[in-house]
Amino acid sequence: MLRAVFDSVGAGMLVIDSHGRITASNPYAQQIVGRSREQLLGADVHDLLHRDADGNEVSRRGCPVLGVFDSGRPAEGSEEFYLGGDGSLVPIIWAATPLQHGEGPESVVIVFHNFKKHRDASEQTAAHLATLEELTAQLSMVAEVSVLLISSPQTGEVLDKLVRLLVPDLGDWAVIDLLPEGNTEKEMRRVAVHSPGDHGTAESLKGPLPPLSRTSRAALARAVYSSRPVLVDAGTQAGAPDDPLALAHRQLFEHLGEGCAVVVPMYTRRGIFGALTVARTGRRAAYTDAEVLVLSDIARRAALVIKNNWLFEQQRDMAETLQRQLLTPLPQVDHLRFAARYEPAKQTSEVGGDWYDAFLLADGVTCMVIGDVVGHDLQAAAHMAEVRNMLRALAWDRQEPPSTIMRRLDEVMTNTSDAPMATAVFARLDGPDGGPWHLHWVNAGHPPPLLVTAEGRARYLPGGHGPLLGTNAALHLGLEWPDAREELPARSTVLFYTDGLVESRGQHLDTGLEQLRHHAADLVGLDLEELLDGLLARMGPSGDDVALLALRLPAAGQGADHGTAPPQHAHSPATTDRGAPGSRVEGTPVRDTSDPA
Repeated sequence: MLRAVFDSVGAGMLVIDSHGRITASNPYAQQIVGRSREQLLGADVHDLLHRDADGNEVSRRGCPVLGVFDSGRPAEGSEEFYLGGDGSLVPIIWAATPLQHGEGPESVVIVFHNFKKHRDASEQTAAHLATLEELTAQLSMVAEVSVLLISSPQTGEVLDKLVRLLVPDLGDWAVIDLLPEGNTEKEMRRVAVHSPGDHGTAESLKGPLPPLSRTSRAALARAVYSSRPVLVDAGTQAGAPDDPLALAHRQLFEHLGEGCAVVVPMYTRRGIFGALTVARTGRRAAYTDAEVLVLSDIARRAALVIKNNWLFEQQRDMAETLQRQLLTPLPQVDHLRFAARYEPAKQTSEVGGDWYDAFLLADGVTCMVIGDVVGHDLQAAAHMAEVRNMLRALAWDRQEPPSTIMRRLDEVMTNTSDAPMATAVFARLDGPDGGPWHLHWVNAGHPPPLLVTAEGRARYLPGGHGPLLGTNAALHLGLEWPDAREELPARSTVLFYTDGLVESRGQHLDTGLEQLRHHAADLVGLDLEELLDGLLARMGPSGDDVALLALRLPAAGQGADHGTAPPQHAHSPATTDRGAPGSRVEGTPVRDTSDPA
């Protein structure tokens, strides 16, 4: 019965004595190791069968089966290999149990299975897991790159961050060479270089590159003209041509480190924008097909962002040019002082519908306007021009209160224009040349004007509020714009502004208004130009366009027939670049009414 069990059990079984010699084996054991009973009996189990994963003999001291004789305790494992009769290695999973008779074990029974199928499955699972981990890491890299690429509209800043992100995960150094406006006829420039711990060398490698040539065999030229990745290894570098572009690319390896590299083109369907070079130094493994695909995808994403940024900058420049042309010179009226500023948004790099205006009406009255049309693009700038010109036409020869002008403008916008909603303040300055002066205004949903006396007392003028332009007639609300009047002290300053000066995502509107009131009161003793510069510097607007229009009144009686003329400014508004970002726009008196002649 015991022999039948020994021979029939579904596992290989060997019995060894205290010297490690095989004293018994069953048919399953003989089948697994591919040896006959005669070959096994009397043989040393360790010398005959035990091998490492490479087929080498293992030290007897490291044999866990023989160690059972010393410990007297069972042992098991799955990392051992037996040498088959045909010379192949058989991975086994085993258990060894001592057979004790007296004080110590006289024999050990080894039960084992062929572990190849399980080991293959395990290795395959591990390989799959490793592949998934690698894929996850690559997807994470691509996702991180995608977030980075949309983090800023500044192309140079984005590309500099991109090469830093690629090192060291995908290489030991990285470089981006850019073609201006995607034109291969223009001079290529190296705009981004990153090599950890060598900032000075990286910076020195930036700058213009030799001209591209379709006949060049340089890796950079081949990648640009073929729109395909080019692999570079030690052999390729040694056989590189001696044309200027190849030598310029060779400098990267000489200064940043020799090794293997891949040059991937940065292109879209609309053209080529440059190339990304990523390299590994020393003996690091060459780039795999999967890594080249990842780098190619990153390069294409970068090219899309570059193209969009360039298109956006072109549109922005067009809108800014349009807006600059529409911000006309301020009037020169007796002893009144005017100054204005316009600054496009800095963070979003967008031009919006903000505008200011000041002009003389047919009856000689000075009027002032500040407004903001909804939107931030070229269309918003065009709508701003449309609304501005409609307001000028409606106000020019009508001796009507501002509320009537505002109601007519709302009706005209609704019925003859596709301009969207807008906010605005329209004001008239009434009074004789020497004063007293009154501000007569109406407000269509715009931040209130700020009045600052010469002594530094500042307060907002909250009256005259009505609905936004483009809503009342369109929605048949039946609302009105009430007229407001305020006597203006001599030498006082009235400030009109758009909401970009006082609003931001990080603070409440009331906080911005209070800051503006405080700073204006503190700076009112300055010249009007310096006042506006100081306000912009202290308020630090960045999230939206900003338009500013300031009026300063003369001293009481100044400008009347018996008054004295104020000092003349050194420059005329006709020679000022009006409406450029941060530019000064000033109206200065050119008529001295103190001399009847």
